Amino acid sequence: MTLTQILTPKIQEAIQALFSVSLDKVEFQATRREFEGDITVVVFPLLKLVKGTPVEIGTKIGDYLVENVEEVEKFNVVQGFLNIVISDVYYLNFFNSIRNVENFGFVAPKEDDKAIMVEYSSPNTNKPLHLGHIRNNLLGYSVAEIIKASGKKVYKTQIINDRGIHICKSMLAWQKFGEDQTPESTGLKGDKLVGNFYVEFDKQYKKEINELIAQGKTEEEAKKLAPSILEAQEMLRKWEAGDAVVVELWKKMNQWVYDGFEQTYKNLGVDFDSYYYESNTYLLGKEVVQFGLEKGIFEKDPDGSVWIDLTEDGLDRKIVLRSDGTAVYMTQDIGTAIQRVKDNPDVGGMVYTVGNEQDYHFKVLFLILKKLGFDWAADLFHLSYGMVELPSGKMKSREGTVVDADDLMAEMTTTAQSISEELGKLEGYTDAEKAELYKIIGLGALKYYMLKVDPKKTMMFNPEESVDFAGNTGPFIQYTYARIQSILRKADFDYNLTSNVTEIHEKEKELVKEVALFPEVIQNAAHNHSPALIANYTYDLVKEFNSFYQNVSILGEEDQDKKVFRVQLAKQVGDVIKNAFGLLGINVPERM
Repeated sequence: MTLTQILTPKIQEAIQALFSVSLDKVEFQATRREFEGDITVVVFPLLKLVKGTPVEIGTKIGDYLVENVEEVEKFNVVQGFLNIVISDVYYLNFFNSIRNVENFGFVAPKEDDKAIMVEYSSPNTNKPLHLGHIRNNLLGYSVAEIIKASGKKVYKTQIINDRGIHICKSMLAWQKFGEDQTPESTGLKGDKLVGNFYVEFDKQYKKEINELIAQGKTEEEAKKLAPSILEAQEMLRKWEAGDAVVVELWKKMNQWVYDGFEQTYKNLGVDFDSYYYESNTYLLGKEVVQFGLEKGIFEKDPDGSVWIDLTEDGLDRKIVLRSDGTAVYMTQDIGTAIQRVKDNPDVGGMVYTVGNEQDYHFKVLFLILKKLGFDWAADLFHLSYGMVELPSGKMKSREGTVVDADDLMAEMTTTAQSISEELGKLEGYTDAEKAELYKIIGLGALKYYMLKVDPKKTMMFNPEESVDFAGNTGPFIQYTYARIQSILRKADFDYNLTSNVTEIHEKEKELVKEVALFPEVIQNAAHNHSPALIANYTYDLVKEFNSFYQNVSILGEEDQDKKVFRVQLAKQVGDVIKNAFGLLGINVPERM
């Protein structure tokens, strides 16, 4: 049992016995470092129920706990805070109870629980994945893993935007300038090859616009009359009409991109359980509009367009079907959500990992689905995140100035290599082992730097800063894990035996307390959809371990029981680091 589980009923019992009143909720917080104590009870809420000063009330409760709760050793009261000191025996018993628990802190899903579907990535098939996609993928994957660890069944999915004018731009440029290039003939990944033609189209389009402006057209007129855009629009019309030649080219170039994406996902360490394609889903939802009209949820305008009026809900009037009967993005998203539940009847909620520029869209989508009467609509969540910026400024994919995801991962690996070689601690490693280590460190640095920031915040990504081996970074935490594995390799005795330690060092106690927080951190991170809570907890745990390591002898301890306990404690910390980093999609090296 956790401390709060032990103390809550005892404190409620004390208040009933001492003051003849009932307290529904006990408010706890961590004891401030300048005061003695392991956990603190906030006394102020009791002033509404009990007469007396906070110090008087806190002292009476403290005396009761010392007398009636074996885990409570002593206490002190500072103003309205009751600081409780817990006995060493409690921490030793707690540690021994979790020591051999596999995946401590993780909760297995219940058979009859509803599943959560997490959507992330959702790229366009006209360009490679870039830095923004990396944050999206890392957030979505990590949130899915955290929700799974909290005790839910999880499905990972994405919707691929594989249709529209932007796709036709790449196709048209390939037809004009491609000279039958393929990924095989060029040695390029398919998504990069297609992305190059998207950039090529934009160059040609801008050139035509400038020529038309020189002939006296306004910029707005030139953008509409440029031959390239007219040809792309015609290609889109042919695709929608099912033109065999256009559809065949579309299939071929999209497959190049899909193959490229899969390679990037594999290198990044993310995966999916299902894929949805906009070319299959863009007509979904149209039948739902008819249902909504019949129920009076939607309304038809004189021109035939269909709308929903959300002004009473503090939003606006939103179109769900154009006057010509074609669907809009909102219609498609309504239909796709419904289709996903049809495909997976056990889904009871969804998480959409999409940038904060779509905040309003998801407010409208979720409200429409609620009004349509879907019970699972109450458990929809928009994992809204800020953009990633670079010291050099913002990215523009049309101009080819994006930071390519593959290039960034390669750069991170190279940076990790140069820093590791400077530190010079790789004696005895084969070239293959070094290459694997550089990748683990580089990707760990990238992922941790991205995920330690609250998702809602816009962030500045600095590659060199992220690979620092000191401070709040992935490599610093990985190095501590490797240090722990070194301790375990050097331990020439059986440290799986139960030690007979009865008293523990203050640094040992602080470390056990930090380890004990892990299950609660997982639940909080799942509830808040925030990998940052896991990342920063892991950093705090590592700081606590390094303080323990510097102040307490481990393998040099003469008392065998103490030595066994300290090695066991180090191993437990290593296991938590590995599991916490696993939730972030980060690997840990056995040696560094």
